[in-house]
Amino acid sequence: MPLTVRDYSWEQTLSEAYVSVPLKGVGAAKVDIFSTENYLKVNFPPFLYEAFLYAPIDDVRSTAQIGNGVIVFTLFKKEAAMWKTLTLTDLEKETMQRIREEAVLKAQRKSQEEAEARAVKKRENKKYALEVMMKIEDAERKRIEDLKEDERKKATQELESWKEQQRREKEQERIQREFHQENKQIEEAKKKKQAVNKIKMPSTGSAKSRSLNEQDGNMFSKKLEEESLPAPRSAGSIKIHFTPRIFPTALRESRIAEEEEWLQKQAEARRMIDADDLALKDLTEEEKNPDWLKDKGNKLFAVGNYLAAVNAYNLAIRLNRRLPALYLNRAACHLKLRNLHKAIEDSSKALELLTPPVPDNADARAKAYVRRGTAFCELELYVEGLQDYEAAIKIIPSNEIVQNDAEKIRQIIQGTVPESV
Repeated sequence: MPLTVRDYSWEQTLSEAYVSVPLKGVGAAKVDIFSTENYLKVNFPPFLYEAFLYAPIDDVRSTAQIGNGVIVFTLFKKEAAMWKTLTLTDLEKETMQRIREEAVLKAQRKSQEEAEARAVKKRENKKYALEVMMKIEDAERKRIEDLKEDERKKATQELESWKEQQRREKEQERIQREFHQENKQIEEAKKKKQAVNKIKMPSTGSAKSRSLNEQDGNMFSKKLEEESLPAPRSAGSIKIHFTPRIFPTALRESRIAEEEEWLQKQAEARRMIDADDLALKDLTEEEKNPDWLKDKGNKLFAVGNYLAAVNAYNLAIRLNRRLPALYLNRAACHLKLRNLHKAIEDSSKALELLTPPVPDNADARAKAYVRRGTAFCELELYVEGLQDYEAAIKIIPSNEIVQNDAEKIRQIIQGTVPESV
């Protein structure tokens, strides 16, 4: 049974009361303090101090300080007045027990209300954080869609510009061909005229024969002159025969047109080297070759020097912006360097250049989808990432690693596994 402490001292003002209770060597960590408006209890085993206060106090503002073997209470009175005593001493046991029970019930209700308030605040904070994250994700998704749309427009404009350039080149070739053909006809006419002028009529014979000869010569000359005039230009066409390509698949299953278009685009892309940039004038002949720069970037990537590999790919892209392998390899470097948005941009650019879809570029398209999907997942955009992984599976359905990764993403979206998987 605890020992009740009777030894204490107190002082007061109109608004405050100060109570000092000796602790008799008990450490602060062992002291249990409980207070309400009308009840104060200090439990420091084996001692117990309790007080049934003369008037109500503000238990929220009231404080307790422990030190030097004494606990000092600063009690703020609810009503400014001078108390006759600190405690009520003439209370019956039933009244004291009732006050204790009411104090405990009130403290429990207060604790429960505080817990509920904390829970409500926690839910509100969580809801606010979720709304903020959704806004950020929507903004990021819109930005990515805008980037895709800009790249599509840019690619369309470049394609139209290329078609217009091809049309102009063909028109210029046709005009030059007609000009050369016309010059050739003029040269042939001059040669015939020179041949006519070299013909000399004989000077002997009678006047009659000379007259006949001159008449015949003039007729012959006129005839040659008429024949020497160029004939009207007639329309024609040039026929070019190519060796047909042989495909291993049946004609109804093959994609000859798409493959021809893909090969033509690759050949044109390799010829489109932009060496007019002033920053590229001081490069060596090897450094002006995009294929050499790509191989150098691949070697740097293999040894883990990702920044240097990015620089090599950047220079190659400045020389030639139409090679999808450069963007695809640079996307892999950005993934290693955690430049996730740049990885998404390079993968998207590679997919735009990898058209039309044919078996020759199937592996590259699958890599582009996987790398862009990985970047989306690292940004916690799992729905977009799963879409790219599913697109890659359609291209390479036998790849078990891609299928397993796609299944993990589905589980994260469904909430069946933690996001750290």
